[in-house]
Amino acid sequence: MVNKTKTSANVSFTHADFAALLDKYDYHFSPGDIVAGTVFSLEPRGALIDIGAKTAAYIPIQEMSINRIDQPDEVLQNNDTREFFILTDENEEGQLTLSIRRIEYMRAWERVRQLQQEDATVRSLIFATNRGGALVRIEGLRGFIPGSHISTRKAKEELVGEELPLKFLEVDEDRNRLVLSHRRALVERKMNKLEVGEVVIGVVRGIKPYGAFIDIGGVSGLLHISEISHDHIDTPHNVFNVNDEVKVMIIDLDAERGRISLSTKQLEAEPGDMVRDPQVVYAGAEEMAAKYREQMNTPPASMTVAITTEVAVEESVEVEMQEPVEVEV
Repeated sequence: MVNKTKTSANVSFTHADFAALLDKYDYHFSPGDIVAGTVFSLEPRGALIDIGAKTAAYIPIQEMSINRIDQPDEVLQNNDTREFFILTDENEEGQLTLSIRRIEYMRAWERVRQLQQEDATVRSLIFATNRGGALVRIEGLRGFIPGSHISTRKAKEELVGEELPLKFLEVDEDRNRLVLSHRRALVERKMNKLEVGEVVIGVVRGIKPYGAFIDIGGVSGLLHISEISHDHIDTPHNVFNVNDEVKVMIIDLDAERGRISLSTKQLEAEPGDMVRDPQVVYAGAEEMAAKYREQMNTPPASMTVAITTEVAVEESVEVEMQEPVEVEV
């Protein structure tokens, strides 16, 4: 009878051979790769992930989400399969460190760039304020609203927890800068209801050497000193005081820059009326604005002459073509 049992001495497949076989079929992972992995163990401050490497990879809790979380099971469950970002090379034990936060971070910047290109209006809650402005989160990214771009009468400290409509001012992933404007969002919404040549009632909210800022329905427009009167004015203080109610005409709407330009000069029936008696200007504002709009819609005289001449030439040609032609029979 032949003994078919082999001793370990006769086994030709060694541990070295087994390791070589693993190396042959092993994937090579590099930092920056995005791979599929399956959760097989949740730990108090992280999780072990099977990505097909020799050793289970590890994801710490701070890399599980772009947002703050307290427990791994807020994001991951055992047997979940999803994408992971390889954050570091293998450590001394051959273990890779993974991240979900980095994937969310990259996709969030891609999304806000798209929103900026679409000139979209987004809404977000203010979660903190500082001396310079307010802080919000857009797609999980921290954004900043400069104080000069917050259009509200509330103190900044009272804005925490309030949701505001916002427009993008700057999206720069390389510098980690995401800057937004509440004022521009309000101006755009207001602009949709305003027209150049329209007379509106406003309140003087601020006076600077170069002009007065007028609140018109919650948004601010600039009445430049050169647009107050046909007469020379040394300072807007000669005409206005803060909290004065005024009538102004819109002469420009710049949605791209979020600016509204105003004028009282165009409402003067006589040069200098704003300096002598603003109430006279306000009383005749609608009539003067109507004349302004009429001038806007009337082509310049040179253009009118050119159009008339062209029409006359076309008519003469048409008449000549309609005259009977004598034909010899």
